[in-house]
This record gives sequence, C-alpha cells and structure tokens, in this order.
Amino acid sequence: MEMVIPVHDNGNGGHHSVSSGTLVADGAYLTWKDLWVTVSTGYEKNSNKPILQGLTGIAMPGELLAIMGPSGCGKSTLLDALGGRLSLKMRQTGEILINGRKKTLAYGTSAYVTQNENLLTTLTVSEAVYYSAQLQLPDSMSISEKKERAEMTIKEMGLQDAMSTRIAGYGDKGLSGGEKQRVSICIEILTRPKLLFLDEPTSGLDSAASYYVMIYFGMACLANEFFSSSGFPCPTLQNPCDHFLKTINKDLKSLHRRSNQSLIKSYKASKICQRVRRQVAKISQQEYCGALENNKSHASFLTQCIVLTKRSFINMHRDPGYYWLRLAIYLILAIGLGTIYYNIGLTYESIQERRSLLTFVASFLTFMSIGGFPSFVEEMKVFERERLNGHYGAAAFVMGNTFSAIPYLLIISIIPGALSYYLPGLRKGCEPFFYFTCVLFACMMLVESLMMIIASVVPNFLMGIITGAGVQGLMILSGGFFQLPKDLPDIFWRYPLYYISFHKYAYQGLFKNEFKGLVLSNNGLAGGPANITGEDVLMNMWEIEKNYSKWTDLSILFGMLIVYRILFLLIIKINEKRMPINIAFMSIGS
Repeated sequence: MEMVIPVHDNGNGGHHSVSSGTLVADGAYLTWKDLWVTVSTGYEKNSNKPILQGLTGIAMPGELLAIMGPSGCGKSTLLDALGGRLSLKMRQTGEILINGRKKTLAYGTSAYVTQNENLLTTLTVSEAVYYSAQLQLPDSMSISEKKERAEMTIKEMGLQDAMSTRIAGYGDKGLSGGEKQRVSICIEILTRPKLLFLDEPTSGLDSAASYYVMIYFGMACLANEFFSSSGFPCPTLQNPCDHFLKTINKDLKSLHRRSNQSLIKSYKASKICQRVRRQVAKISQQEYCGALENNKSHASFLTQCIVLTKRSFINMHRDPGYYWLRLAIYLILAIGLGTIYYNIGLTYESIQERRSLLTFVASFLTFMSIGGFPSFVEEMKVFERERLNGHYGAAAFVMGNTFSAIPYLLIISIIPGALSYYLPGLRKGCEPFFYFTCVLFACMMLVESLMMIIASVVPNFLMGIITGAGVQGLMILSGGFFQLPKDLPDIFWRYPLYYISFHKYAYQGLFKNEFKGLVLSNNGLAGGPANITGEDVLMNMWEIEKNYSKWTDLSILFGMLIVYRILFLLIIKINEKRMPINIAFMSIGS
C-alpha cells in the first residue's frame, strides 16, 4: 500500500474540503487528471504496454491518501508519476498539477520514502538522522537546533528507545524492517515537506500478482458501500481490505476479470467519480491556491563535504569488509612476499626477483582493492536515494568519499608496504621507501576510483566484480611486464591501452626507484663486466623510458587519479540529469 500525505498545519489537524469553496492558502493540493503511463515492450516498433490508464484523483492538505491494490498492479508506478520519478522506459501523458499549476516538485516541497530502505547499516538511528539533519537543514540553524530537530523527529516516529541501536550490525541485533522504514521516514520529514510520498510503508500485505487499473477513488468509509452497490458485498466478519484486493485481483480466476470490468463501469457512472472530477476541475481553474515556496536552502557545500566525509569515515571504520579485512589480507601477502624474497641481495639473479616483487606489489596487491566493491555498491544506493530526494549533490558525495578513504589507504600502504619493502632488502633510505609507499597508495586509490566508476554504471555485484577484474587484467597485461613495450601489438594493446594503463607508470616508477644508481654483481659470467649498473638494466633489458624521472611517473599516477574521480563525478551527474530531462520530455508529450 502506497500513501500520499499532503501536509498542512492549521493548528487543529482539521479536514479541508474543496467543496467548501475556500482553498487552504498554505496547503499543497496535488491533482492528476486522465493520467496514462505506458512502457515500451521493445519487441516491436511503437509497441507500448499501458501500466496506468486514465486515472483521475486528488490529494488534499491535512489528509492521508492510501493507494491499495495487489502486488504488481501499478501502485509504485502511480507514486513515481506523481513524484516525478518515472524511468526513461516509461512515457506519461495527462495532467499533474500542484495547487492548480504545472510545477516541478522542489527540494523541501516534497519527500519520497522508497520501499527499500537503503540506509548505512553501520550507523545508529541517532547518527543516521542527525547526519541527515546536518546535510539537509541550512547553516542558519545552529548545531544544537539541528540536533534538537533530529531528536524530536525520532521521538515522533516512536524510535526513542532505539536511538543507540545500529540499523543492522554484524552479529548484533539491528532494527526490524518496520523500524528501518521509520528511520527512512524520519530522514525525509526533517525539512517538514508539504507532500510526503510513501512507497509500500506496509509491504507484504499480499502476494498476488496482477495488472490492475483503478476502479475506485473516494473516502475509505464509502468503499464498502460502493463495492456492495456494484454487486460485490463484503462477507460478514471478513476484513474489507482483503475483500477488495481479492475482488479486483485478475490473476486468480476468470470471475475476477469479469468483476473488474463491472467495477470499472460502476465507478465511472457513480456520483463518487463525478465528485472527484469536479474537485479536480475546481482546483485546476482556481486562480490562486497558494504558491508553494521555492527550494528550501540546504547546508552549504563545505558543510555537506565535511559531514559526508565524517559519515563515510565512520561507515568505513565500522564495516569490517570495507578496509579492515583487506588490511589483514595485505599483511598476510606482505609477510609472504617478505619471506619468499627475504634478503635478495645484489646478485645477478636478484634483478629478476626485484622486478617480480615490484610488479606483484603494483599489480596484485592493488588488485585486491576490488574487494571493497560490495561496500561501494551499498554506498551508491544510499547516495542515489539521497540524491533523488535532493539532500546534497554529486560533487559533495565524491569529495566526501575521496577524503574519508585516504587515512585507511595510507595505513594499508605504509604497514604492509613496509613489510614487503624491508624484508626483501630493497633500496635503503627514506626517499626510496617514501616513493614506494606513494606509488602503492596512488595505485590503490586508482583501483578504488575505477571500481566506483563501475559501481555507478554496473550496480550489480557479480557483474561489477567481473567487469572490474577484467579491466584491471587488461591493464596489467599491457603494462610492460608480461610483454616488453616494443613487442606489444600496436593495435589496441600498445595504442592506446599501454599508454592509458596506470600499471605502466607504476611499473616504470618503481623500477626507476629501485634500480637507478644500483650496482649489481654479474656473478663472474664469462665475457661480461664484473658489475651491472641499474641504468643498464632499465634501458637494455626492460626498455624503461628514461627521458623523464620517476617523479613524473608518480605525477602521472596522481593526475590519472584526478581524472578518474572527475569521470566518476561526470557519470553520476549525467545520471542525475536523466530524470529531469525525462520529465520535461513527457510534459511536452502531454
């Protein structure tokens, strides 16, 4: 069951009727007339399947409108159409007006609570609502006022006893499904919106799947009378709602298919239908019905960045799968590398050992960053919900996500990095180790950025993991280790993949960092010099580009990191713009 709640505070919670002739000046009247929504089947050109057919209705201030029907009947589609959230696959015709005007629902004017909670499960109820208050409420409100608003909202939803409970914890009892739904409602009513859309707030009422067109719109107390007069009285001692749903469900019996047609005809001919149409027409023709306020002000961009960074940092800290499990795996691998290549020395054989060790660090240690993809996907779901409801923009999200990850990636770079650097006995000195750590950090940030891009395009967990692994695999193959640059095929592998693969610059930077200035023993090989310099190894054996320094390689890595993050921002900004474009397109069609 979906709900639309137009809010008006008149001091006594009274009922407001259009028939009285006076419209509430500061209320929100939502009307829809002859509303059709169709979806392209994709099988044939211009082949569309109707989901909603010719619906007319009204939601008035101070009232709660419940939309009932079997599962799959189009309740969510109706709510999406009224809330301006239809997907690109759907086309809408008809007229939807707010206070008699065509107006896009702005932030603060309406709020939409989806049936999927999409909350950060590591946060407590108090934290989730309070962080949202800091994001949504303007900077003109003090911290104490925002906290007071959050606590008051939590109490209004009856969650005061669960304020310190995590939404869903690992091994700990979290919130129930109903409590999570109430947390979602808390977050959306912080700004005191004029319209509140609730998608399946009481989900799970029935499991019948059917395709249903509205057959009744009116006061709940008159529904029983309407069904009885149409030849479908509610049996004694049976729940009226269950009876209505059973009667209109087309998939159970052919009798129900006939009953639907009968009910539709009865409703169209009823006084209830005529009254609704008169009410809709009266509001649509009213010259002044109270203009809704413009967009309410948010917190500033800087405040949003700080709050999102703090919230994301806490989420990463409490989610063991985000970084802590990866840190444990990195430590095990680093100890493994250190023991396998322990004290490799300066012999001729150590040349290949150093190369293999550095390549493994730059390739497969960073490859493990794809393990955070499930957490990326969950964070993207939360962002998508909050973005659609106008809590903050894409830029603030990207900034918060980037800055919150830096401390954890530094820890992973330094501690396992030190084990895999000093146990094998790589170049001594602070500067070489600092460079080694910077390359490892940059590579892991790049892989995380790559996986965030994939998460924004391919939100499916399995497909995302496969895609991320495949992209990295291609980059590793073309990076210049498994095949020297001159031996790579020109088409695709050398141009462009070799030059756009960040592994190329990581390999070359690490090789320059390790071998430049190094002197290795030739082991007395016949016909050769007693020693081999690191410069000879770089130029003659591995075709390393020496026309620029290792710091240029590192700069390129950080430059690619910025490009990846900008690309991530652009992708989610494009997704952000698709919905308004779609709404504008459908408005033209109507």
